[in-house]
Formats: sequence, structure tokens, C-alpha cells
Amino acid sequence: MTAQPDQTGMATGKIIISVDAMGGDAGPSVVVAGIAKSAKKNPELGFILHGPEETLRKLVSKRRVLEGRVVFRDCPDVVTMEDKPSQVVRNGKNTSMWSTLESVRTGEATGAVSCGNTGALMALSMLRLRRLPGVTRPAIAILFPSRNPQGFNVLLDAGADIRADAPDLLQYALMGASYARNGMHLSRPRVGLLNVGTEEHKGRAELKEAQALIAQYAEPAKFEFVGFVEGSDIPGTRCDVIVTDGFTGNVAIKTGEGTARMIASLLREAFKYSPLSRLASVLAVTSLRRLSKRIDPRQVNGGVFLGLNGTVIKSHGSADATGVSAAIKLAFTLARSGFAERLAARVASVAELTQDVAQSADAALNKEKESN
Repeated sequence: MTAQPDQTGMATGKIIISVDAMGGDAGPSVVVAGIAKSAKKNPELGFILHGPEETLRKLVSKRRVLEGRVVFRDCPDVVTMEDKPSQVVRNGKNTSMWSTLESVRTGEATGAVSCGNTGALMALSMLRLRRLPGVTRPAIAILFPSRNPQGFNVLLDAGADIRADAPDLLQYALMGASYARNGMHLSRPRVGLLNVGTEEHKGRAELKEAQALIAQYAEPAKFEFVGFVEGSDIPGTRCDVIVTDGFTGNVAIKTGEGTARMIASLLREAFKYSPLSRLASVLAVTSLRRLSKRIDPRQVNGGVFLGLNGTVIKSHGSADATGVSAAIKLAFTLARSGFAERLAARVASVAELTQDVAQSADAALNKEKESN
């Protein structure tokens, strides 16, 4: 399945990103265009590209900026959007997705990017890279445009698992805070737990339990817990990290993306309404471009799989070259910051703290029983 590494022209010292060229809605041509866009902006990048080698070589040869910066892995099979994760786990060894993750597992690449089937990518990531010790359920973290100074808030889980109990939500808070600290350079991120209201009596039982747990570990984990937050706080300034289950998180991001597209469409219609409005659009063209870029979902394309022994970025299946480039930029930023290692250390330290607290509680309980 896998060709020998073609190291011709691959400079040492580059950050290497493993890219699944297949699985996206638009095919490998868009993926190659995306990595070329990234390569043009960042000379530190190198790529391992997975898919039918003959096809990929032809596409790469048309992009001069990629000369000497791409290694190919020949993979005959593709994971489709219709494939069930269980089938891919059993029969996916010859796929480009499997090969992409293998490059991260063996240390050839510092991160992986794929536009393919989310469920299959998560299942294969857990199989090949394994979960970090202490992590029960990995989560998908995405960047949501916000009015905070950093321009974005972190939201997780965005769809890795539709269910989450209190300990899961605590782990999401820890991983989300680490992501914000290393990916967005926030020394003490503010974390909020998404609920139907900010009052303490509102919400399901697991949310109330999670609130107490997160508050307990906020100080040792070096983040600020602001308590319950509402949907309106996702793009707001009250917190930097929003924690929720995968069902709610996925609905939230899809709603946000749809709203952004609707606003862009309504603006275009409004400025076409009359000659005067068309003139106004010309005068405001710089501001309109800035707004368009600010709310464009492509600019923040890419969800990070948190809780694994390696960095995996899930790009939208419908991503164009701009979206693919954004996902690669995210993988590069996290790789350069040493995020995977720092997250592992943070989860391990808090897992030890959790165990110590549990043992202390058990010891106190046993002592009370003996005294009675």
C-alpha cells in the first residue's frame, strides 16, 4: 500500500504535515491547491501527501511552490462519506486516511489533516494514535468567531460524541483550556459550561455535577471557571472556552455557519438594491472585505481532535482551497507550539490530582467508618 519515502528535495528542519488528499467533496485537486496556498505563505512547511500517487504527482507538478516539499504515499483506496466507521476500522488499511494517520504515529509528521468522514477519522485516530492516559472520550475543538481580543473562542465538543457525563465535561474543560493557552496564547483562559441559563438551578443533573467538578479543578489547572454560559455567549466576551456535549456543540457550529452565510448573502442583496446602494458598496469595499473575512467559516476551518497521542485536524468535507489552507495553518501552529506534548502533560498532571483527591476522599470515608 505504502510507497517508500521520496525524500528528494525535502529540506531538513521543516514542520511536516501529513495530508489526506482524498475524501473531500471536491477531490484531490482542491487539497493540492490548499497545500500550495499554505506553502506559498509559509516556507517552514513540508507535506506528506496520501492518495493515488500518479494522480497526485500530476497535480503537484503544476504547483511550482511545492517543488521539493512533498513526499508521496501511494494509497489505492478511499474512505467515503457513506462508509461506516466500524467497516473502515476493519478494512481500511489501504486507504489514504489510514496512511495519513500512520505518518503521525511513526513520527514522520507532526500533525494530520483530512477532509474525510468524521466518524471514520475519529475511529481510526483512536485505533492508530490511542487516547492520552486519563482521557475517556476525545473531543473535537473548533474556533468560533467572537468579540474577544483574540478574535475567536474555543468550543468543544463539536461532534466527536453526542453524549458526555460530568467527568467527560471536566476533561473537555481541561483540554479546551490547554488548547486556548497554547494555540491562542492565553495564559489563564476563561472557561464556561454551556447551559440553557446561567442560574445554578437550571440544566440537567450531569451539568450541575460538571459545574462543581470544573470549579474544583480550575485553580490547579490554571484556568478561570466562569460557571454556566448561554448560547449567546459562544461568540461573546464572557469566556474563551465553551464546554458542551457533541450533540449541542455540533448544532451550535452548524447554526453559526449557516447564519454567517445568510448575513453575507443578505449584504450582497442589500448593496444591489439601488444605484445609490451599489455606490455605497464601492465606497465601503475595504470594510466589507474585512467583514466578509471575519465571518467567513473557511477562515477557521478545521476541528482539532483533542485527547489523542498526536495532532489530528478534521477539515470540512466541502472545504475549498482557502479552507484546506486554514486547516493546515492550524496544524502547523499547534505543531510549532508543541501543543500535543503540553496537552499530554496537562492531562496527566490533572489525572494524578484527581486520583489523589479520590484517594483522600476514600481514606476520610474509611476513617469515619472506623470511628463509628
